[in-house]
Amino acid sequence: MKAKEIKDYLVSNYGECRHDAKKVEKALINTSKAFELDKKDLFHFIFECEPLTGTHSYGFHTAYGREIHRVFEGEYYGA
Repeated sequence: MKAKEIKDYLVSNYGECRHDAKKVEKALINTSKAFELDKKDLFHFIFECEPLTGTHSYGFHTAYGREIHRVFEGEYYGA
């Protein structure tokens, strides 16, 4: 997903984009490579909590799901 697509999606679904869309794009690219995930699926997992294979159990994030979030946040915030 490109920054404009991310921003447009967030604005159309949530009324505003509170995130730096360019940083989100970069974090999606790097995290999707690290976990071999589709960028669009990863976006929906991060922003809408839609499950990916192995990320949820009984409605809660698994260790794998928490690790994906941790890596995404590290990429977004530049850690």
